[in-house]
Formats: sequence, structure tokens, C-alpha cells
Amino acid sequence: MSIIEKALARRADQQGNQPRSKTDPIVDEINHADDPLLTTVSGRHQVELDLKQLEQQGFVSLSTQRRLINEEYRVIKRKLINNAFGPLAETLHHPNLILVSSSRPGEGKTFSSINLALSIALEQDKTVLLVDADVLRPKIAKTLNVQHEVGLTDYLLSSEISVSDILLNTNVPRLKLVTAGTPHHLSTELLASDRMLKLAAEFANRYADRIVIFDAPPLLGVNETSVMASMCGQGVLVVEENRTRLNEIEQSVALLPSEMAVGFLINKAHRNQGKGYGYGYYYGAE
Repeated sequence: MSIIEKALARRADQQGNQPRSKTDPIVDEINHADDPLLTTVSGRHQVELDLKQLEQQGFVSLSTQRRLINEEYRVIKRKLINNAFGPLAETLHHPNLILVSSSRPGEGKTFSSINLALSIALEQDKTVLLVDADVLRPKIAKTLNVQHEVGLTDYLLSSEISVSDILLNTNVPRLKLVTAGTPHHLSTELLASDRMLKLAAEFANRYADRIVIFDAPPLLGVNETSVMASMCGQGVLVVEENRTRLNEIEQSVALLPSEMAVGFLINKAHRNQGKGYGYGYYYGAE
């Protein structure tokens, strides 16, 4: 039994191991006419990603060249897409909103978030929005070499900033970005605000074909991530092989909503075992 299987077995025992009953989806009704800030999410800013440099750094490639990492993330994204738009979606709250986190820093969650976004952007009938929700230690803008004055925290702080002010179009046609914004000492309160709830609902409901990936802070020792998790239907916990401990996985899973669909991405796995990344799937029981 693997470390993930052991953690999930204990989690199931704690919850009574009861099968989850199918529930009606939660629908957020928003009167867009009453809130001019939510009338458009098309974005009016364009940024250029250096795709060649990203490929050289080991990220998913958008070229026609066949690469192992592309194949690995193709398998991972397929499960997430199926959860977001398949039969399971009817039982999840905001199934197209995906939280990516880890137990501790340094396990590869931002690397995984970016790769998932790039891989999903290769789909012909899906768009993806990558949001840097790690407002304490943001890395997406630095990794992608993107500069923008306003981001998520700025939007949450000011009613003068609209969604289109923070939404960045990229030279990848089906990929959009939102940076973390200005660091703020009330980041937990901002992410738990009504304005954030409305924004999450807007992201979830405005476009039926869009997947939103939130690159969130590590779960242990940070309040912001559990707040964000309550808004998302799916969670991906990045686990570093031979580093992440069983008790850390257990603690992390316990902080996620029991009704969330939770997957595990095994990062930095030894390639001589035949694969560089693994993906285990677990659907929480009530």
C-alpha cells in the first residue's frame, strides 16, 4: 500500500467510510447587471510568454515535438476535465474550479499548476484561466516572466478595479492569467470576502468550457488555502516522492472539504520506474 493509499484509508476510517450520496449541484445566481465589475471577463491586456524558454526549463511544450512531460500531463488533465464536465460534475460545487496545493513549500505545486494550464490550453474545445492565489509567496508571474501592476488582491481591495483589469490574455490562444497582486496583511480576509465568492462564481459559471486553476499556498500552516478550497470543486495535492510524509498528507486532506474531488500528483518521481509523475484519484465521502 502506497503512502497516499495509507493516508486515504485512515481518512476514510475517520469519516466512517460511508459512500457519498449524489446531491444536486450548487448554483450561484448572480445578477450581472447589478454589478458592473462582473459584466466582462474578456481581458484587455496582452502578455507574451517565452514558450521556447519554458520548454527548455522542462515545462509542457506547445510545439509539435512529442515529449514525455506532455504525455504525463495529458493523462493527469484528462481526469480533471472528465470530473469538471462529465457525470461527476453534477455532484460537485464548481467542478471546473481546481485548487492546486501541497503540504509544504517546495514540492512543486507552481510547476504543476503551470503545466496543467499549458496542457489544458492544448485542448481544442476548452479554455483555461491560471490564477496565482498564493498571495503570500507568488511565483507564477516570476516563473512566466510576466509583469502586471494589478492582480487578485488589488481587485479584492478596490471596487475601482474590474475583472478585465486583472485578466491577462497570452500568446497561447486558450490560456489566460491572473497574477497575485500586491501583498496584503489581510490576505485571508480578502480571500474569504463576498467579493471573492462572487469572483469565484463568475469564473465558474460565465463560460461553460473554461477550467480555472488556482495555484494556492501550501495547506499546512496557512489559513488562506482552506478558505480557497471551499470555493472549488476539485483539488490536486502535489506530493513529492520520498519527501512528503504520511502524516502531512493526512493533515492536508483533513483541511479540504469532504465533498471535494481530490487527486494526488506525485512530483519528482524517479523516471527509471517508467513514469515521471503519478496521479491518484480520491473522491471524498460525506
